[in-house]
Amino acid sequence: MLRGLFYLLLVKPLVLFLIGLNVRGRQYLPSSGPAIVVANHNSHLDTLVLMSLFPRALIADVHPVAAADYFFRHRCLKWFALNIIGIVPIDRKPPTRDGDTLAPLLEALDRGKILLLFPEGSRGAPEQRAKFKSGVAHLLSKRPEVPVTPIFFSGLGKCLPKGEFVLVPFFVDVFVAPTMAWNGSRSGFMAELEQTFRVLQDSAKPLQLEDEA
Repeated sequence: MLRGLFYLLLVKPLVLFLIGLNVRGRQYLPSSGPAIVVANHNSHLDTLVLMSLFPRALIADVHPVAAADYFFRHRCLKWFALNIIGIVPIDRKPPTRDGDTLAPLLEALDRGKILLLFPEGSRGAPEQRAKFKSGVAHLLSKRPEVPVTPIFFSGLGKCLPKGEFVLVPFFVDVFVAPTMAWNGSRSGFMAELEQTFRVLQDSAKPLQLEDEA
């Protein structure tokens, strides 16, 4: 209930009226789970924009993956992250060597959820993409049947980049690639994922030049 109201009253109006999206490949978005969506990470708004791509009826099954040490810093933020944003928390430093950081993600996928992942980890410099970490490949090696949808944002890093707290309205292009399947190799899958994002990024360059003209 609360997540639905948050989505309807804040997320949708923010994206529709303050930013504006041009989405290419919307038909590739997952319509049900289990599924994984991976995107580049340049802005405080990345998670909200990803959520806005899904219909309201599906929001209850859409969950961003986020670091517990960041969002569990104090009680109010923890409550908001879990109950309103709907994060699946991941412990980047398990208390024991036997701790499995992927356990909450595996459990969510087993319950048919759609996970939103940022393979870069933390937010990078505006409109710059850092090398992906291999966590998504480790996850897929344990759930190889789960499809992966790559999404590339162009322009979102200019709206509310890392270190900034004032939103600058800027038109954002969103490129959704066809679903990827696990290929049996962690290194092979990450190479394929990196190549997919390079292609999406190249697709965005002509549009960036038009915006700057």
